Amino acid sequence: MPDQPTLGVCYYPEHWNRSDWPDDARRMRDIGIQFVRIGEFAWSVLEPEPGVFEWAWLDEAIDTLAGAGLKVILGTPTATPPKWLVDRFPEILQVDREGRSRRFGSRRHYCFSSPVYRTESRRITRALADRYGRHPGVAGWQTDNEYGCHDTVLSYSPAARDGFRRFLADRYGTIDALNEAWGNRFWSMPYRHWDEIDLPNLTVTEANPSHWLDFRRFGSSEVDAFNREQVAIIRELSPGREITHNFMGRFVDLDAFATAAPLDFASWDSYPLGFTEQADLPEEVKLRYARTGHPDMAALHHDLFRGAGRGRFWVMEQQPGPVNWANWNPGPQPGMVRLWTWEAIAHGAEVVSYFRWRQAPFAQEQMHAGLNLPNGSPDVGSTEAAQVAAELAALPLPANEPGDLALVFDYEAAWVTDIQPQGADFVYFDLVYRWYTALRRLGLNVDVVPPGTALNGYRAVFVPTLPILRETAVAAFETYTGPILFGPRSGSKTATFQIPDELPPGPLARLLPLRVNRVESLRPGLERGVRLGNRLYPARRWVEHLETDLAAAATYADGSPALVAKGDRFYLGFWPDRTCLNAIVDLVAGRAGLDTERVTEGLRIRRRGNLCFCFNYGPDDVDAPVLAGAEFVLGGSHIPPFDLAVWRC
Repeated sequence: MPDQPTLGVCYYPEHWNRSDWPDDARRMRDIGIQFVRIGEFAWSVLEPEPGVFEWAWLDEAIDTLAGAGLKVILGTPTATPPKWLVDRFPEILQVDREGRSRRFGSRRHYCFSSPVYRTESRRITRALADRYGRHPGVAGWQTDNEYGCHDTVLSYSPAARDGFRRFLADRYGTIDALNEAWGNRFWSMPYRHWDEIDLPNLTVTEANPSHWLDFRRFGSSEVDAFNREQVAIIRELSPGREITHNFMGRFVDLDAFATAAPLDFASWDSYPLGFTEQADLPEEVKLRYARTGHPDMAALHHDLFRGAGRGRFWVMEQQPGPVNWANWNPGPQPGMVRLWTWEAIAHGAEVVSYFRWRQAPFAQEQMHAGLNLPNGSPDVGSTEAAQVAAELAALPLPANEPGDLALVFDYEAAWVTDIQPQGADFVYFDLVYRWYTALRRLGLNVDVVPPGTALNGYRAVFVPTLPILRETAVAAFETYTGPILFGPRSGSKTATFQIPDELPPGPLARLLPLRVNRVESLRPGLERGVRLGNRLYPARRWVEHLETDLAAAATYADGSPALVAKGDRFYLGFWPDRTCLNAIVDLVAGRAGLDTERVTEGLRIRRRGNLCFCFNYGPDDVDAPVLAGAEFVLGGSHIPPFDLAVWRC
């Protein structure tokens, strides 16, 4: 949408006196804001009574913002259905895993599968798009808000049960085919007809994992369908405007690649401090990065949602100060709001939009900082945003280009390993995060791609795990000519959540002839030794027993294979610690002939076109890893703490 990266902000005119709006709009423009997202929680203000719309306030808000030269991103308000709608149609409410209706009083209290709510969603979206779809001040749309937040992808309502039965009938065709796919001979579970199938909650012990996997697929597909309905209405009534949705970080309950498919670009909400606090990281690491966020936390998501957006993404909500929802909520170090903004832009963000313009003085988020304090006076984030806007105006940026490395990310893999982790600490996101961190220390650009993506053009490919290997993915791996590293559990399940007849790694054996005979999950404190080169490393969490004639690049202490290779294709049969994973990544990168920068702890590099960006997350001054005579366009060769430098490369 914008020709060059720029800034935005989230604003809630319904929270403030109308007399405040002109001054807020003027000040936004003065600090360099160009885009303003509004309206995503405003249903009850727009329609206070059934069928009674009050448009005047929103007319005035949009006109005021547009009159100040700002471009409006208008949100559909379906994340917060009003009380009168809940009272009129209580069947729209979410039902939790324990079978309890989730009551009105916060947000995201609707069930994606409710036919009534789907009708109401289409109705309010059509009303909004009909009124503002061609308004010159409306530049684009956001559907809903943070699909799935607060554990709301899956609902256990009667409507979800009925929809799930239809989903299964469409997927399997006959009840006999479903019984075979699910292995229902086990524990006397065959069904006679579709209406016998319930949802997989409230069983005495764990439900059939195939049942769970199909329910996870169904839940994600319901989000997709809900989103597509809104997109279709907006396309019809608001031609020429682009549509996005703001996805969440550290969230794998829905397939963002699928949900983003009908959108023009993907967006995500970046809260590095809160995500770091909640991540599976050692306490000393959390303490080190408590006021900066871990250096790879936002970056992984930038690359993920750039992939989901097919090369395009925004940060729709950028943390500007302390948040209110983590266990502890420190403020960012001075300079970090600027650093986070530039980092998003270095990764290809078209717009970085701060949450929010003013801190709310009331309700659930009153402890969540904004660019400004509740009385409207500037907070630290406002000053840093203004600095970035001025720097952007003076620095034309080249287009983003494809990365050097591909990291294959699969939401279905997250569901499989969550349903049947086998070890309590086998968490898909944590595994991917560790691999991504190992790749970023090479100083190379990483693209995060779904399985089946054409891979030629990448220097090396990394697959942390891919339990279900569909033919499109196998074909992409077979035709790729560079080095590939596959992680544990790859090819370990069929599409119906069964062990392959040929044993794991299933179809991957076409590339790497081996067989996994046994797996073990290891509790904390239990480990096996792995010898790689001249060093002995620990294998923790997960180890596999490999049967193969392939050459071993690493062995367990007893001499059995732990990492095997056929040419430039590698299979890793254990969960390595950080130092071991770094050594393995170096091995694969070396096979690719990559000339890499080994960046120091707290330092990260990314290229955008002919510009190199270097970010210092650490508390000490550092020297930029550049050749003598480099031309700096922002900062210099000496990078202070929580600062950055940009040079031509």
